[in-house]
Amino acid sequence: MTRLAGLRGFIRRERGQALVEMALVIPVLLLLLVGICEFGRILGAYMVINNLAREGARYGVVGHNDLEIENQILSERTWLDEERIVVYINPAFVDRRKGEPLDIQVDYSVDLMTPVFSHILPNPVPISAKCDMRIE
Repeated sequence: MTRLAGLRGFIRRERGQALVEMALVIPVLLLLLVGICEFGRILGAYMVINNLAREGARYGVVGHNDLEIENQILSERTWLDEERIVVYINPAFVDRRKGEPLDIQVDYSVDLMTPVFSHILPNPVPISAKCDMRIE
């Protein structure tokens, strides 16, 4: 009989230990999961603005002016906020000559969703992509 009572006490203590272990592990796992989501958002935004810079450069080397290039870039922006996209075009339309490089730089800033990472990373996180192509 005493052996059975001792076994019950052991099982109760084991359940309590598992609860304490879960209480210690869950916050770390949630932080890791949220960090992966934040990184995914930043990486996704970088991939989009990298594509925008390429699209703008390709559009610009065939003879379009700066305003047309910027409008093309903004029309391709998918899920990014239009007010946060900054486009730099070098050289200006009047200074472009065939065979010279056209540089398009697109800057964007991504707001972090969780305040935990705001203490580690700058908020918003600045992202920049650049593409240069030869003018045709």
